[in-house]
Amino acid sequence: MRDFTFLRYKNINEMKFLKHSIALLLAVVALNACDSVNNKSLPSYSVRIYLNDYGLWNTYGVHALGEFRIFNREKGLPSNFPYNINTYTGFGGVLLFMGQDMQTGGGVPLAFDLACPVEHDVNVTVSIDPVNLDAVCSKCKSHYDVLIGSGGPKSGMALERKVGLNPYRVVPTSTGGYIITNR
Repeated sequence: MRDFTFLRYKNINEMKFLKHSIALLLAVVALNACDSVNNKSLPSYSVRIYLNDYGLWNTYGVHALGEFRIFNREKGLPSNFPYNINTYTGFGGVLLFMGQDMQTGGGVPLAFDLACPVEHDVNVTVSIDPVNLDAVCSKCKSHYDVLIGSGGPKSGMALERKVGLNPYRVVPTSTGGYIITNR
């Protein structure tokens, strides 16, 4: 039988110190092992969509959890949206989505570039899966988390490459609407 007396501690404080030291070491290693997600991998194009008053937001905005709308000036989506010379819809279009604020549990409007960051093609875009409310690429089938606002990869090549959807700002206005922008 082996003698394990070297594992005995002189007092309880020595044992607590060792436990805390090991926990701290493991936490530092875990934090350094994490790779961050690149959510700025697409070319930078201007984004400026004015839904800045109650009437525009009521017509073209999103109101219920999981509700979404696609804006693409070049394709004329939505078909009756009043695009003008100052409206820009990013690289592949804009996905406006009513996500969930994790602090309050309420709805929060979120916006992302519609183009898949794996494919880097304006014609390869994501769509919303109505079952799990993920954004899914039509080509590589990667899934992205848009429900809680990150746009981060959940599966597929996007997860392997650690790329997420490009987020845009959704800024409230004093007139009851929002402006979607990348600035």
